Amino acid sequence: MKLTSETTHRPQHEHSVPWFWPMAAAIELGNAGLKMYQDNLRYVEQVAQLSAPPASEWTTANRIALDLDTMLLRDFSTAARHTHLPVLIDAPYAGHSATIADFGDGQSLVAALQKNGLEHVFVTDWKNATSAMKDFNIDTYLTDLRTVIDNLGGKVHLVGLCQGGWMSSMFAARFPDKVATLVLAGAPIDTDAGDGPIKKLAHSLPLSVYQDMVAAGAGRMRGAAMLAGWKSMNPEEQYMGKYLELYRHIDDRNYIERTDKFAQWYENPLDLPGAYYLQAIQLIFKENQLAKGIFVGLGKQLSLRDIVCPVYLLAGEDDDITTREQVFDAEKYLGTPSENIVKTLAAGGHIGLFMGAKTLKECWPGIARWILADGLTAAHDTQKRA
Repeated sequence: MKLTSETTHRPQHEHSVPWFWPMAAAIELGNAGLKMYQDNLRYVEQVAQLSAPPASEWTTANRIALDLDTMLLRDFSTAARHTHLPVLIDAPYAGHSATIADFGDGQSLVAALQKNGLEHVFVTDWKNATSAMKDFNIDTYLTDLRTVIDNLGGKVHLVGLCQGGWMSSMFAARFPDKVATLVLAGAPIDTDAGDGPIKKLAHSLPLSVYQDMVAAGAGRMRGAAMLAGWKSMNPEEQYMGKYLELYRHIDDRNYIERTDKFAQWYENPLDLPGAYYLQAIQLIFKENQLAKGIFVGLGKQLSLRDIVCPVYLLAGEDDDITTREQVFDAEKYLGTPSENIVKTLAAGGHIGLFMGAKTLKECWPGIARWILADGLTAAHDTQKRA
């Protein structure tokens, strides 16, 4: 279309001073322009908050029971005396805060367990790795886990989330009489099973790539580098889609609050000790030593056959981080009788297993009752056999 003096908008005000251009533009466009200008300002502010938010906080009241080299042990107990063994949630130490176990109102695994009769709940709050921690290895973390469990009386119900699941399995294999029941949620036990993207990355990239990343972090695997890697797995969503959604919902306060809350957890990654990280990549994800029964933990070759306590396996139907096969194939290697193994496939993806409102409402109450019964009676009302 040919522009004429009738079709071309002529500015009514001086626009030559750059600092004032947004206000001048809003004046030119009237009320609609003013609304757009206000929305744009809110958008810029929200983008800044999403990019560098404050660290996430715990939702449920707790106290620090122990301060160890690798972690703070958080005590969420709600009563002075307890009739059941302590429940220890072994939170993931894979680059994000342990607050995923107590994310928010209606999204707290801690609260879900408490509401269903488990008052004596603890969480491993893993520390951000400092340069002094760069040589910490898997044995370092198993040692502190043993210290925690001994401090809690020597026996616990152990709930392992994601990476915390394979560490919990190692501990249960090494010290089987210290674990009354074992819950593995989204835990990669058989890392050769399935066909997920993490398995592909672990086997396609040579160890030297991971070693170079650790060297770049002066002996640590930097959380920022891991986060960039995660985002690169879905660049369209991470670098464009979520910001478009933010702009579409700029007037939706609930959406903004939920987005801010998630960003506080997601955008504040933890650094990992290089030794620990490289061990996990090589021995767990490349060589699958835990499932094969050849991983050596605290001086002993570990066999999952030594785990004979009741075991609950929880996997996500749409989990592309830890596929259901990596979780459920654990049954092949455990010494636990099949009648004392429960397998549940939950709707949703990986993170939703630990903080999704639907899974916390539909799956975890049954798991809590199963724990209260020492795992000897299956939670038939909530389980879905895989």
